[in-house]
Amino acid sequence: MNILIFSNIALWVVVLVQIAIIFALARQIGILFERVSPVGAMISDSGPDIGEAVPQMTLPNLNGPEFALGGPEGRAQLVFFLSTTCPICKALLPAIKSIRDDEKGWLDVALASDGREAAHRRLIEAEDLNSFPYALSSDLGMTFKVAKLPFAVLIGPDGKVRAKGLVNSREQLESLFNASETGIPSYQAAVAQQMGATQFSSERI
Repeated sequence: MNILIFSNIALWVVVLVQIAIIFALARQIGILFERVSPVGAMISDSGPDIGEAVPQMTLPNLNGPEFALGGPEGRAQLVFFLSTTCPICKALLPAIKSIRDDEKGWLDVALASDGREAAHRRLIEAEDLNSFPYALSSDLGMTFKVAKLPFAVLIGPDGKVRAKGLVNSREQLESLFNASETGIPSYQAAVAQQMGATQFSSERI
């Protein structure tokens, strides 16, 4: 009987220690997430450079009349490259819709891809994308040298590339706007700038 009581007490001590350890680990993970900023869009070094004017193109639109790359003067444009077989692209569509609605005062959002028209029309119907300009153009993808998806390009009202890169999350999508506002075009550039500032400070010391 004494052994049974002792084993129960020992078991409860072990359980309480485990709960304390799990709580401490959860707290450390929360602190880590607060300290680590979301990684920005990973920029590609091909296609039109940041600050370079985009080529003049008139794009076919599955949802209506043709539209010009860069949009009308005075408005910016976000071009989101997607694929009918890309699950991350589909997962980001609610974020794309939200950005379109939240920033409609100054930003036009267009979708772009290539491939079979029938597959894209099924995607438009399934994801309710009828209200977006939807360019089906291999020339557009080649212009920006899009090799991996999802990919996005932010074009300023002056028709110049403000930011671009691979975007695997809403945070990376929003980092394009941060890049445009801060003048730091990518996460890589931000890291390089920080390392340069750190090196400069150490050299002065």
